[in-house]
Amino acid sequence: MNKPSTIFAMKNILAVAISLFVLCGQVDAQMVEDFDRIQLYTLSNSNGVKVKVTNFGAIVTSIVVPDRDGKFSDIALGYDQLEDYINAVDIPYCGAIVGRYGNRIAKGEFTLDGESYSLAVNNSPNHLHGGVIGFDKVVWDAKLTRGPEWQGVELKYLAKDMEEGYPGNLSITVTYKLTSANELRVDYHATTDKATPVNLTQHTYFNLKGEGEGTILDHELMINAKRYTPVDSTLIPTGELAPVQGTPFDFTSSKKIGRDIGQDDTQLEYGLGYDHNFVLDRDSDGLSHAATVYEPASGREMVIHTTEPGIQFYCGNFLDGRLIGKAGKPYIHRGGFCLETQHYPDSPNQKSFPSCILRPDGVYQTTTVFTFNVK
Repeated sequence: MNKPSTIFAMKNILAVAISLFVLCGQVDAQMVEDFDRIQLYTLSNSNGVKVKVTNFGAIVTSIVVPDRDGKFSDIALGYDQLEDYINAVDIPYCGAIVGRYGNRIAKGEFTLDGESYSLAVNNSPNHLHGGVIGFDKVVWDAKLTRGPEWQGVELKYLAKDMEEGYPGNLSITVTYKLTSANELRVDYHATTDKATPVNLTQHTYFNLKGEGEGTILDHELMINAKRYTPVDSTLIPTGELAPVQGTPFDFTSSKKIGRDIGQDDTQLEYGLGYDHNFVLDRDSDGLSHAATVYEPASGREMVIHTTEPGIQFYCGNFLDGRLIGKAGKPYIHRGGFCLETQHYPDSPNQKSFPSCILRPDGVYQTTTVFTFNVK
């Protein structure tokens, strides 16, 4: 296992990092120390697969896997410089752990145990992915870990009571493990001293051809879900669990992502394409098959199993070619996709959805596994 290293050589990175927090009125001496701790960790296995993770935002910066001919490519979109992750606009949340609540909360408001809470409206008119400074914008404590068949990085963060408006001191551990079977396992664990909503998810943008290698519209996707959660024009679920059959959202059998994306459909219009949560057809209480993506030209396949009830499929609708990726190529419109395992959007306000509330006598514990194959 490689030792951790300073993530990027940049003269002014500390000043850039602190500037973000100055704008939010939150800079102090501790933040200077925190940003001085940013490191990059490399996990590898005997098959040549490599995964790079930084403790800034618990971000996966790179996933290098082979194609059917043994050629290795980085399939995770991302940046060459830490400054770009800090100031990310073109691809926000790229590769990060997002929270305290991944996805949207309507109007940045919810009520819990009779008390009302107000959150940042950072995706007008709603709250998105934890707020202005969510878990994707903080420095996590990190250490390398190892098992008989895996290498890992354990990341810890304490989100303080009322941080970004959420109640409770939330103690979080996220562990990335790369196994000898080409699995990237993400284990989440959290406890709280006060009731609070929790919905953590991993937000990597993938392109199985290789990052910067065109669109993902010819990737073949299967999602193990007969229902999805339709949204209003602001992308908040209506509360309905609607059947996918007969709609562009039917991925129960593998099909090209681009096959139906151009249909005249109100939900596609609202999302500018796919940006929707799917209700997974779970077959057990543990890990269950959520989705499979296959890219025919390279032969690369990614299979996702999760303990979560839903998965958000987003197909890079806001990518526009302005960002130049790690390979020096632009990330064009629909040049990457996300499959975010999660609870449903706006669950704190939708009592019919599976509960996302963690209480002091409970433990938040969930796992998602990404397996990389060739065919």
